[in-house]
Amino acid sequence: MSFEKAKDLLRLADMAAARHRGVCLNEITAEFGVARRTAQRMTQALAEAFPLSVEVHEDPDRTRRWAMKPNPLSSMALTGADELEALDVALSRLDDPADERQRTALSALRERLLAKLTPAEARRAEADAEALLEAYGMAARPGPVARVETGVVAAISEALRGPFRLLIRYNGSQRLVEPYGVLLGARRYLVARQPNKDETLRHFRLDRIEEAGVTEEWFGRDEGFSLEEHASRAFGSYHNDAQYRDVIWWFDVGAVERAQSWEFHPGQKTRLLEDGGLEVRFRASGWLEMAWHLYQWGDCVEVIAPRELADMVHAARRDDFDALP
Repeated sequence: MSFEKAKDLLRLADMAAARHRGVCLNEITAEFGVARRTAQRMTQALAEAFPLSVEVHEDPDRTRRWAMKPNPLSSMALTGADELEALDVALSRLDDPADERQRTALSALRERLLAKLTPAEARRAEADAEALLEAYGMAARPGPVARVETGVVAAISEALRGPFRLLIRYNGSQRLVEPYGVLLGARRYLVARQPNKDETLRHFRLDRIEEAGVTEEWFGRDEGFSLEEHASRAFGSYHNDAQYRDVIWWFDVGAVERAQSWEFHPGQKTRLLEDGGLEVRFRASGWLEMAWHLYQWGDCVEVIAPRELADMVHAARRDDFDALP
């Protein structure tokens, strides 16, 4: 049995154990995207792999279902409602095609959680979680996000786990890169090196990667590299070494409480000013993304440094915003 088929068999076992009525062929074909004949072979493999646990029964409409008997894992004392609610909320927010890998992983985790509950507890937990999710009303992630092809994200994920070199078509040209990570934000960037050029870490916008394929070429990652440290060199996801310097903002008295509730940068330092205002200081690059954010604060913020950022922001400040960020 291939590795991928083994993973599918374990995933089917999770489904059969998690659902108190078991699974039918139609549900298997829909979940795995396979033909009915393949679904039949999968149920046969399930019965052969777990001969003492698989039960087959028929619904009143003569639909055959495959279920897994309770096992030590499914009899553990768990309530499940809070965990299931958290997973369902997270799944509802993963609505971007680029989130497909995370969505699949969380769905599998959800099935495993339900498999640990008795049928009655599973039904109750699902009902409670559904009610709570409906009560949230707006569980979906708001705001604009640049769309990314699912296949591109899947290839990047596989290459990062290798790590393997990645062949991408970017802005119309083929490039061989060594992936180091992904920066998330309104725009997402692949952090990678181009071995045929130099050791510089470059950023590639995921929405501009037209195609991506994993090669069989393994590469040695720089063990001293930290994605978190690299990310902290920018305010958002855009890096510019020429702009990397000290940043100082002053918020007026009326905006202090709101500003204190924000973490503008993981390395920020704050202090109260003599006039009751608030100073926020950190070191990063990306003035344009800073300007986009500061615009929302209207005339409640003053940029002290750098001067170039102040010139971008101050001309656009206004005093008629109804609310602060």
